[in-house]
Amino acid sequence: MDESGSIGSTNYEKMKDFVSDLVAGMDVDSGNTRVGLVTFANSVKTTINLNEHTTLASLQSAISALTHGGGKTYTNLALEYVRAQMLTEAAGDRSNVSNVVVILTDGRSTDPSLTEVSVK
Repeated sequence: MDESGSIGSTNYEKMKDFVSDLVAGMDVDSGNTRVGLVTFANSVKTTINLNEHTTLASLQSAISALTHGGGKTYTNLALEYVRAQMLTEAAGDRSNVSNVVVILTDGRSTDPSLTEVSVK
């Protein structure tokens, strides 16, 4: 989830609401669906590991508690981080379950050429 300065705090709150509504339709409570979340701008950080929240209420509470940071939009760093840090067994990834990665951003990456390479 993009937390760069161009998002602004009002739009960041809208993004949090969107993510909370999105996960509300997922089967989190049964354990069939795991949700992880990273935030990114100048750097990337794990805000929710895939195995961290086992109930929808807990997950939505964690999403609600996120705070807007600011910085530039280094989408390439977010993609590389997710691949190397989030989609791992240690972070709760399951090898027998397909992964879906969704990026929420307000536009162009600070370094589009590196982002394009990161997608491949």
